[in-house]
Parts: sequence; C-alpha cells; structure tokens
Amino acid sequence: MHLDRAAFERLVDDVMNDLPDSISRHVSNVIVVVANWPTRAQRRDAGLADGEELLGLYEGTPLTARDSAYDLAAPDRITIFRGPLIAACRHQEELRAEVRRTVLHELAHHFGIDDDRLEALGAY
Repeated sequence: MHLDRAAFERLVDDVMNDLPDSISRHVSNVIVVVANWPTRAQRRDAGLADGEELLGLYEGTPLTARDSAYDLAAPDRITIFRGPLIAACRHQEELRAEVRRTVLHELAHHFGIDDDRLEALGAY
C-alpha cells in the first residue's frame, strides 16, 4: 500500500480535528508531527526489542505531571510514523483506523495514561 506524505498528514489532521471538545480543550501545549520512520534514538528510548515497530511517540510532560515549574515550557511532541503505519496496513480503511488508534494512544500519554493502564482498559 502507498499513501503520499500529504495525504497521510491529512489523515492525522482529520483525527485531531474530529476529537470531541471534551478532549480537545485539554490538549494543551502539544504539537503533532509526521515523520517517515523513527530514529534509532527514538526506538532505543522507547525500549523496543528487535522486530518491534514504533507507530507513534509522545515526548513531553503529561498533564498529570505538570506543576508551576512547567510555565513557558517547549511544546510536548507527538510524532506519528508514516512508514511503519503504512507497512502494517493492507488498505486505506485499515490505515485510517490504525492512524486514529495511534494518535489517540499518544494523546492518552499526554493525559498521563501509561501503556499498562491502556492495556487494562482494553485499548490494545
């Protein structure tokens, strides 16, 4: 499957634009970017084993960990990785669903929800 970068970025934008107000109003000081593939450093920092793929990455200070020292901090960053997502999907509908799932997963980290809690909630 192939999808050019501009079309992929529109998928990510669509997910962000479709967030309910009850969520979007709490997404603060966050940028969402698209990268083709994760760097070695990103894979290492995420603790991935060989053969595991990184679809998205949240880098920043979750809302639950912010305090008065957070003022004027650089924006948190959510990176969505185009290459691994396209490689994992067979058709556009599957890709759209996986992009949505990945963006929401990374936003959960922004809200302070870790992978163990996401698993317990049935998000996997």
